[in-house]
Amino acid sequence: MHTFLTRGNAILAYTLSVSACLTFCCFLSTVFYSYKTPAQLDTVKILVQNVPDYSASREKNDLGFLTFNMHTDLNPLFNWNVKQLFVYLIAEYATAANSINQIILWDKIILRGDNAVLDLKNMNTKYYFWDDGNGLKGNKNVSLYLQWNVVPNAGLLPSISAIGRHYFSFPMEYSKSRV
Repeated sequence: MHTFLTRGNAILAYTLSVSACLTFCCFLSTVFYSYKTPAQLDTVKILVQNVPDYSASREKNDLGFLTFNMHTDLNPLFNWNVKQLFVYLIAEYATAANSINQIILWDKIILRGDNAVLDLKNMNTKYYFWDDGNGLKGNKNVSLYLQWNVVPNAGLLPSISAIGRHYFSFPMEYSKSRV
């Protein structure tokens, strides 16, 4: 007959095969689910300053300051295969030096069971809005949009953009203070 180790190996291999099959079925059950939802964004206060960059070059670069409002309901995105959402706000603009610039200004991790309705008023950015030059002053085509990564129990890790963007422009003059 078979030894104890042979029987244990057979049971373990069968258990792992069944677990892999169930995990794949979990992935298949939500692979075609649409994780899009609308988001409303608005800027309240927009300032730009020209400040020194304390790197080796010591040149001055533009630093933008934003205050924004955001409203979106992310509750419909949660299903039984979603562990958490990594949500972040992106600013996108073009300059003479670079045809596309993207900066993450704010982020948040929303776990399953947390309040997934984001109703933020007069929020400051979490991260600095630096430009590697002078591309913010007078820039008339800056867009804000919300994006998120869906962290599943099993399957793909999609990066989804919200429905809706907000366009704004920076002032033509540098601000003296951040007031």
